[in-house]
Amino acid sequence: MHTHPTTPADTTPERPMRPALLRGWRRRCPRCGQGRLLKSYLQVAKTCPVCKLDYSHHRADDGPAYLTILLVGHLMAPLLHVVFVTWRPEPLVLFTIFAVGCVGLSLYLLPRFKGAIVAFQWARQMGGFGAVT
Repeated sequence: MHTHPTTPADTTPERPMRPALLRGWRRRCPRCGQGRLLKSYLQVAKTCPVCKLDYSHHRADDGPAYLTILLVGHLMAPLLHVVFVTWRPEPLVLFTIFAVGCVGLSLYLLPRFKGAIVAFQWARQMGGFGAVT
């Protein structure tokens, strides 16, 4: 019988993606789901206060901003078109409603996408998250 040599990736335990992403979306630790992932609006904490997972390995960088722009743009642009064609509101009214909508949706999504991206990196064992903890 032929056996394949064990690689380091084979010895690391599987980390479930869906629960990690949901925990990250809720801005909680991707491992335990209890500790806060973000210590302020967008600043990732150093470690989980509950399970002591080291978050310093994350590399979220511009990913959350790109995803936020992508989603807000794809939601608001068609909606803007439909509202304009259907009701023809005054330009200032249209601008005010959609400016507030875009800013509000962006502020809501940005920290959630950041948490989800950090959780994705943890679940896929990217960077320093690959160490068995």
